[in-house]
Amino acid sequence: MINAVSIESSSPTRLKGKFIGILVCWILGFGSLISWNSLMSIGDYYYALFPNYHPSRVLTLVYQPFALGTMGILAYNEAKVDTRKRNIAGYTLYTLSTLTLILLDLATSGTGGIGNYIGVCAIVGCFGAADAIVQGGMSGDLSFMCPEFIQSFFGGLAASGALTSGLRLMTKAAFENSNNGLRKGVSTFPHEKLRIIDFAVLFLAISVFCQFLCIFLYAFIFPKLPIVKHYRTKAAAEGSTTVKADLAAAGIETHLIEADNDAKQSERLSTKQLFFKNIDYELDLYLVYVATLSIFPGFLYENTGTHNLGSWYALVLIAMYNVWDLIGRYIPLIEKIKLKSRKGLMIATLSRFLLIPCFYFTAKYGDQGWMIFLVSFLGLTNGYLTVCVMTAAPKGYKGPEQNALGNLLVLFLLCGICSGVALDWLWIIGTVDAGTDCDSYEKEEGNELASSDYYTEELEVFRRKRTKEINEKLDMYKQRVGKSMAFKDIAEA
Repeated sequence: MINAVSIESSSPTRLKGKFIGILVCWILGFGSLISWNSLMSIGDYYYALFPNYHPSRVLTLVYQPFALGTMGILAYNEAKVDTRKRNIAGYTLYTLSTLTLILLDLATSGTGGIGNYIGVCAIVGCFGAADAIVQGGMSGDLSFMCPEFIQSFFGGLAASGALTSGLRLMTKAAFENSNNGLRKGVSTFPHEKLRIIDFAVLFLAISVFCQFLCIFLYAFIFPKLPIVKHYRTKAAAEGSTTVKADLAAAGIETHLIEADNDAKQSERLSTKQLFFKNIDYELDLYLVYVATLSIFPGFLYENTGTHNLGSWYALVLIAMYNVWDLIGRYIPLIEKIKLKSRKGLMIATLSRFLLIPCFYFTAKYGDQGWMIFLVSFLGLTNGYLTVCVMTAAPKGYKGPEQNALGNLLVLFLLCGICSGVALDWLWIIGTVDAGTDCDSYEKEEGNELASSDYYTEELEVFRRKRTKEINEKLDMYKQRVGKSMAFKDIAEA
C-alpha cells in the first residue's frame, strides 16, 4: 500500500499521467452521451416510425425530468455518495438501457405504434437518470483536479454528437435509395431481400462498446494515474469522503487521513453557501442551455422549412451544431481568448437570447445558408461558454467544496436543458408555416411540392409518387377535354 502523505506532498507538475488522464477523461465524456446522441442523430428514423408523435421533442422532454430529478437528489446528498460506485453504476445503467433499446428494435423489426413508442420513451428515461449519475459524478470528481481534465470531459460529450452526426450522414449517403429506406440497406436477389445492416442498431451497438470501455477505464486505469492519485489524496486530506473507494482501488491507505475528516468537513462551506456564492455561474449555465434547447433539436427538425437540401437539411443542421459545439469547447484552451470575467460571462450568456428571433425570421424569410450559419454559431457559443464556466467556477475552493460545486453546476445545466425543451414546444403553438424562399404557403417547384411541414425520406418518396400519379391523370383529362368525354370521366375528374 502507498503512503497517502507522500502522495499529497508531491507537486502535480512533477507527476506523470496528465496526458493519459486527459485522453481518458475525453473517452469518459464521449461514452456518457454517445447513446443519447445516437438517438438524436437517427431522429429521422424515429420520425419515419412515429410520424405523429414529434419524436425529437417528446423524447427530449421525457429524458429531462428523469435527469433533473436524479441530479437533484444526488446534488443534495453528494457528500454521502461514493464517487466510484456512482460513476460505475451510471455507465452500467447506460449500457443496459442501450442494450434494451437494441433488443426492442430487433424484436419489433423496426415497426411503429404507440406500444413501441412508450417502450422507447421508458428507455430514454433511463438514459436521463444515467446522464445525471455520470455527468454530475464526473464533474464533481474532476472539479478538484486540473482544469484540462474537466475541459476534456466536456469536449468528449460534444465529440459524441459530432461523430454520430458524421456517421449518420455517411450511412444516409450510402443507402439513401435503398428499398427499405432509413432503417436498412437491402440487396435484392431472386425471390428475396437480404438485409445488409440495420443502421439504427449499428449506432446503438457502437454506443454499447464505448460504454463498456468507459467502465473499464474508470474502474482500472484512471484511479491509478499518479496525477489522479495526487488530487484525490489532496481532496481526502481536505475532508472529502467521496474518494475513499477510488483511493483504495489505487492502493492508497486512507486510514492515515481519515482521523481529521470530521473536523475538516465541518470547516467546509455548505452546499447552500456554495449555491449563493456562485449564483451567477449557475445562472450562466442555466441560461446557456435554455437558449440552446429552445432551438435544438426540435426546431431544427420541424420548423426550418424545406430547401434545396431536401431530406438532408435537418441532418446537416444537427451535424453543424454538433461540430461547432465541439470546436467551441476547445477554444478556451487558448488562454488569451478564454472568458474569465464573471460579468463578461453573464453578458455573453444573455446576448445569446438574441438568436431566438434570428432563427424565427431566418426560418420564415431566409435561405438555408443563413440557417446553417446561425446553427453553427449556436453550437460554437454553447460549447465555449460551457467550458469557460465549468473551469472557472471551482477555483479557490477546497476539494469537498469543488466536488459539491461541480454537482451544483450540472444540476443547473440540466435545469436549463429541461426549461429549454419545454419552451421549444412554443414553436409549434400557433406556428406560421415557414416555406422556402420567403413563402409560407405551399407552392409548386418543378415536379415537387414544397411546404414547411417536416418530412422524412419515406414520406417524401410517397409524396413524389402521389404527385406524379395526380399530374398524369390531370394530363390525361386535359387531352380529353377537346374530345368526347364520358359522364363517368367527368365525375372522376
